[in-house]
Amino acid sequence: MKENVIIIGGGVAGLEAARQMLSLGLRPIIVEQSDHLGGHVACWHRLFPDMTPARELVAKLVESCREANIFLETTVQSINRLKDGYAVMLSNGVNILSRAVLIASGFKLFDAAKKEEYGYGVYDHVITNRDLENWFAGAEDLRIPKEPKVFGFVHCVGSRDIKAGNTQCSKVCCMTAIKQAIEIKEKFPGCEVFCFYMDLRLFGKKYEDFYLNAQRDYGIQFIRGRVSEVSETIDGRVQVKAEDTLSGKPLKIQMDCLCLMAGMQCNPSATNIADMIRVEVDTDGFLRSKDNIYSILESQKPGIFFAGACTGTKTVPETVAEARAAALSIFNYLSR
Repeated sequence: MKENVIIIGGGVAGLEAARQMLSLGLRPIIVEQSDHLGGHVACWHRLFPDMTPARELVAKLVESCREANIFLETTVQSINRLKDGYAVMLSNGVNILSRAVLIASGFKLFDAAKKEEYGYGVYDHVITNRDLENWFAGAEDLRIPKEPKVFGFVHCVGSRDIKAGNTQCSKVCCMTAIKQAIEIKEKFPGCEVFCFYMDLRLFGKKYEDFYLNAQRDYGIQFIRGRVSEVSETIDGRVQVKAEDTLSGKPLKIQMDCLCLMAGMQCNPSATNIADMIRVEVDTDGFLRSKDNIYSILESQKPGIFFAGACTGTKTVPETVAEARAAALSIFNYLSR
């Protein structure tokens, strides 16, 4: 008889784990609180560095999980430890017994409105990376001008920021800003595009090439220095004050639109689950693994496993790799 495995979260991590579990002869049960599968990636436009359409990846994963049991718009109400497993009660009234639970609940984006100096939610043409990604994917957004002449990006909004309560690097923001800057230049070739950064962290395969291509082929201007103030001009444009720390000169630039690169935080649903089963939350706000080297997919509790951004900031390739590894780890655990 096939064994149940509860997967909390139907994003890329949950879907890839379910796909692997099906091939291993397990019965994955995906519990997703939203009305769709694919998580954040389902709402994105293209993925760096290959500019692959995000919906293609999500569609492929969803198709491969047709045989899994999937509950949408459903949350976990309680998890109780049994002698050899867990009893999980769902918000739809379904109770499931499983010897293993995979937490793949992903992340939430930092609320950019908390950085009041940037004016998100106050000025008409200040948006976030999520807003811009949705716009690329076809959503209407009146905050983005039809023909912008100057467009700006601010890196590390809510990341590497003690005052914001997030000291960690969000890992994907630099590359997301570069990708979105390239897409703006593709849509508006005559637009000037500026990226304000603390320092660029481009560690992945082809990431450095992607950055050089943005400079060389698209003319995107990268300015090292934090933005100190954002205000609105009389004619409704965005005025940005910053310091170019490489040249030591102050800058004041008027823009048609400013995009804030909001960083990752642990999804509150993950910490709720952690409270139910007494899994520890680490000092960075993400769930604590058994260790940060060899057992990052395991918790301190037997039968509780992790995959993806519930334990820290991750790229899509890292998330997929962790999901595959977690599925195999669970299979081995159940086999024992």
